Amino acid sequence: MQARQSSLRVGTLGFIGFGEAGMAFAAGLLDDDCHKGAWDVVAFDIRTHEKGNQRRKKLADYENAGVAAAESAQICASESQAVFSLVTADQALDAALDTAPRINRGSLYLDCNSCAPDTKKKAAALIQAAGGRYVDVAIMAPVYPDLHKTPVLISGEHAHAALEFMTSLGMQARLVSGGVGAAAAIKLIRSVMIKGQEALLAECLLAGTRAGVADLVLDSLAATFPETDWKQRSDYALSRMMKHGLRRAAEMDEATLCLNGLGVNNPMAQATAIWQREIGELHLTRNECSGLSGTDKILAAMQARRSERRTSP
Repeated sequence: MQARQSSLRVGTLGFIGFGEAGMAFAAGLLDDDCHKGAWDVVAFDIRTHEKGNQRRKKLADYENAGVAAAESAQICASESQAVFSLVTADQALDAALDTAPRINRGSLYLDCNSCAPDTKKKAAALIQAAGGRYVDVAIMAPVYPDLHKTPVLISGEHAHAALEFMTSLGMQARLVSGGVGAAAAIKLIRSVMIKGQEALLAECLLAGTRAGVADLVLDSLAATFPETDWKQRSDYALSRMMKHGLRRAAEMDEATLCLNGLGVNNPMAQATAIWQREIGELHLTRNECSGLSGTDKILAAMQARRSERRTSP
């Protein structure tokens, strides 16, 4: 597929990783009236190297978004004036390693992945040794409905240049003091609370379901914290874990590394990673498991998965 052409064309934006965040950012940037048609977008996602339905689905994502498909991270970087890295946290360093050999000198490399500060510093060393300008970017809210205007924090040696560039794209970036890793630390320490609350709700609700008292537990929580709709919040938390649990588990693994680096004990971060991963690995959908009745299906799927593990050679 050919990238869109325009007489107002400024250049090409590259996306390494084209999942939920990548697609949201690209959609917003391409449809923003302030610079519509000014930028082409080229994307590479590792799923295009898979066989069968996964590859077909990702190629369809490119086509539906109106972006060009690159065959590798290196090709994507070589065709771009700025690169957004939006992979899973456990793939972020590999993405930088793959991208670095072909990144254009002076190109901004906007690492939007939820990685530990030390991981981002390693990625920065790779990109900057190759002549790129690395920026630590932390996405601070869900990417829908705000798309590319979702609030982000940025830090690092090239953060001022990135702020000017991202603002020109209509993005909502805020500079934080400190080098590479400062924005990441804020995001990951916050995630201990945000993702940890999801894990707490999952553990509470699943235990309540197994004991036959889930409704009573939620009613009790509502009496103590009347400002919160606990049924809605619990359903939302479980739906996010089902859809994004594996990605969030990788993020919480990085949060554990972050806290280890600070010398802070982190049993909550570790437990959150376990819960996010366990529910994410079930590959259930919100439609299958909405409401309290859905927790029975989650418990059944968890039990079946544990039985499979026990019987596997």
